[in-house]
Amino acid sequence: MAVVRSPEAMKDLGRHLGENLHAGDVLLLKGDLGAGKTALTQGIGAALGISGITSPTFVISRIHHGKETLVHVDAYRLIGESKSVFDDLDLDSHLASSIIVIEWGEGFVDRLVDSYLEITIEFGSGENDRVVTSKGHGSRWRGFEL
Repeated sequence: MAVVRSPEAMKDLGRHLGENLHAGDVLLLKGDLGAGKTALTQGIGAALGISGITSPTFVISRIHHGKETLVHVDAYRLIGESKSVFDDLDLDSHLASSIIVIEWGEGFVDRLVDSYLEITIEFGSGENDRVVTSKGHGSRWRGFEL
């Protein structure tokens, strides 16, 4: 668990996380609107030499190229849709060569992989405070802590 006190600190946490990621890693980001999921992803991107990351809410998925390829998905608009719509994103074709970060991917990510890191961001007691927890699924993430 980490307590993050500003959007810049969330990006710093993402940078630290990004330094430990490699192609084939999948992250599920959970949290309410405005919690900091995209800021965390921007930090991950910074560690990979990628800038200009914005939320892909309306386009659903963006591919960024850096030291590693980062596929950033926002599945918010897919909530309530059939799971085949998620399958149509063809993320499995990027698995071996990319890091995949999926916002709002509950119920979808486990159709893609068995091994992923689930990161939950919750609002804390202060205006900018966030409580960030992680839970590893699969052998890749056994013992991993933020």
